[in-house]
Amino acid sequence: MKITRISVYQQDLPLEHPYWLSGGRLKFECLDASFVKIETDAGFVGWGEGTPWGHTYVPAHGPGIRAGIETMAPFILGLDPRLVLEVERAMDLALPGHLYAKSPIDMACWDIAGQAAGLPIADLMGGGSRTPRPIASSVGAKTIEDTRAVMDRYRQRGYIAHSVKIGGDVARDIARIRDVEDQRRVGEIILYDVNRGWTRQQALRVLSATEDLNIMVEQPCESLKDIAAISGKHATPVSVDECLVTLQDAVAVAENGWAEIFGIKLNRVGGLTKAARMRDVALAHGIDMFVMATGGSVLADAEALHLAATIPDDHCHAVWACQDMLTVDIADGRGPRNKDGHLHLPEAPGLGVHPDEEALGDPLAVYS
Repeated sequence: MKITRISVYQQDLPLEHPYWLSGGRLKFECLDASFVKIETDAGFVGWGEGTPWGHTYVPAHGPGIRAGIETMAPFILGLDPRLVLEVERAMDLALPGHLYAKSPIDMACWDIAGQAAGLPIADLMGGGSRTPRPIASSVGAKTIEDTRAVMDRYRQRGYIAHSVKIGGDVARDIARIRDVEDQRRVGEIILYDVNRGWTRQQALRVLSATEDLNIMVEQPCESLKDIAAISGKHATPVSVDECLVTLQDAVAVAENGWAEIFGIKLNRVGGLTKAARMRDVALAHGIDMFVMATGGSVLADAEALHLAATIPDDHCHAVWACQDMLTVDIADGRGPRNKDGHLHLPEAPGLGVHPDEEALGDPLAVYS
């Protein structure tokens, strides 16, 4: 089997509500999504998606994905998409770094491999748990009142897991955390995501003031060095997110005990192939996980769910999905959807969902 054609589509994905990170430092209203269709000489067709969270969140942006695919396409054409390691090596040789540009290619190849084997991707990867995964909401609010309103909106949709965005103001963050904990319902999973919004002293002040609440925080500071510097000065479990980009990052965090949780974002780390190695490092070191798409449609959510299904149930807290935040649906209701705040693994071979090509329009580029 050989890859014969690669088509690239662009789609704007407007958010239902304006979204803030780091206490209002960053605002997002629309996502720039790239969809990739890979065709083969055996008749199998695979789909991938790359949707960065805007262009100011981390070093990734929509046009960069499309430019990266243009660079890598000549090195990918003619390869067997089922041999995901060969495709990975070809991409890494053609374009060092730029992992977010490689993720949609990797996803489409896993989609084809699953279809060819007659298995969902999670089963093909060696472990497809059918335990429904809680969907983590994303509460990008700034005030106590806004936070309550957003969390209630998600609770009405059945959500039991929440990622509450904080950062940037010590007093405000302490007040919001305490209010959320006062309103916490039995069985809820709550992660306080700082998105690099604290300095070292701000992190220690907030964590000290909330130590009695037994909370979890994500990415409290800008860098791994910052997180390492404060790791022995507080008792709060920490998740690394934006600083978890490469396998080397994962190994350093695990071996040095800088964090207790991995937040694996598939688009950021380069797709399922590279993310699976991080998963194994985490499991080998007793580190729990949240699995997330960086953003995007049900295709990106399905990819995250497949990886989450390969993690033992007790070690996977939740899957963050973006589909409920969007005003458009490029798959017409197909694929894993919110059922009582959970996602259920598709039983169809491969990814388990493909987009409506008419909804995507004409491709921006075709390589053959």
